[in-house]
Amino acid sequence: MKDDRPEQRTVVEHLARTLARGLVIAGGSFWLIATFGVPLVYHDAATIDASVGMWPFLAVLVILVIGWKYERLAAVLLVAASVAVVAWGLIYQWEQGVWIVMAAVLVAPMALAAILFTLSARAEERRRDAADEEDSAA
Repeated sequence: MKDDRPEQRTVVEHLARTLARGLVIAGGSFWLIATFGVPLVYHDAATIDASVGMWPFLAVLVILVIGWKYERLAAVLLVAASVAVVAWGLIYQWEQGVWIVMAAVLVAPMALAAILFTLSARAEERRRDAADEEDSAA
């Protein structure tokens, strides 16, 4: 048997999956820190206002769980979330500084994670197809 069997995952595939999951976890961590940090920084802000940040954190957890098995669905959800953040900015007419921050901490990482999830799913399909062809040839 060959050493480069199609069933084996490459280092690049492992790296793409790990980076995609890491970006999603980093996004969840950002929202968790932001949620509990608001009352500490803005002393007049109510805790109820800060709890709004828990919804994106919960969405991140759902996407992470889905992405562990269904990478394409996670990619679609991340693209939808990126579009939702842009729509949110357009509706509330963010200032330039807010756009820069949101693009850096939300839109770009979600879009990058979506791309990495999609690439991982494609590599998995190619490996599965190659294994099926090898099995049918044998």
